[in-house]
Amino acid sequence: MAGATAERRELDAASPEAAVRLIQTKLVLLGEAAVGKTSVVHRFVQDDFQENREPTIGAAFLTQRCRLEDRLIKFEIWDTAGQERFHSLAPMYYRNAQASAVVFDVTKMASFDKAKAWVKELQRQASPTIVIALVGNKVDLVTEQTDAADATDEELHTPVEREVPRSEAEQYAADAGLLFFETSAKTGAGVLETFTEIAKRIPLDQQKPSPGPANASVSPRANAVNLQNRASASSGGCC
Repeated sequence: MAGATAERRELDAASPEAAVRLIQTKLVLLGEAAVGKTSVVHRFVQDDFQENREPTIGAAFLTQRCRLEDRLIKFEIWDTAGQERFHSLAPMYYRNAQASAVVFDVTKMASFDKAKAWVKELQRQASPTIVIALVGNKVDLVTEQTDAADATDEELHTPVEREVPRSEAEQYAADAGLLFFETSAKTGAGVLETFTEIAKRIPLDQQKPSPGPANASVSPRANAVNLQNRASASSGGCC
């Protein structure tokens, strides 16, 4: 695991030593409770997955630096609670955000319906230039083939069915002008690609230089995920 984490944070050895600009990007995660928002962002930030996480209360804040071409992007990520009682707090987090990942569970149609409601709210109240990615999480539940020799009786007799067809979600995203991805926070599938494409789509004039004299220039060998190299190496990654 340590080797994988080191590889995740390794910058291209051929990168020049010239300093690059650190760009600050605010991203908010929205979605119904228990769709895996926290697991997705922890997979991205820490390359980590925990089977049973405590529900988020209010919101959690995480950061990740990512190298993409000639930019060093500092994602400032607000992971919001999905419980309905926290809904009224959401505008405080998506206000002035450059991007949002709206997450649903591919095995729960109700979570997809809630994701649509979040998209409508963002399109009505958030910045008109916000980049919105629709993210169908937990694909491992519908694609994973359990070894019969190792499976319990419960695993063998209670398969998880996909309630949200990929084609339906893709069509909705296309009609609404959204990016669309399917992910598994458990295996890591699709997670890096999601944040790579979000980073690529944010207009340069919407990316804010991170404040402070320390951000005037940053070594390209800083502790950061190299989105371009890592996504290109993984299946379905950006070119």
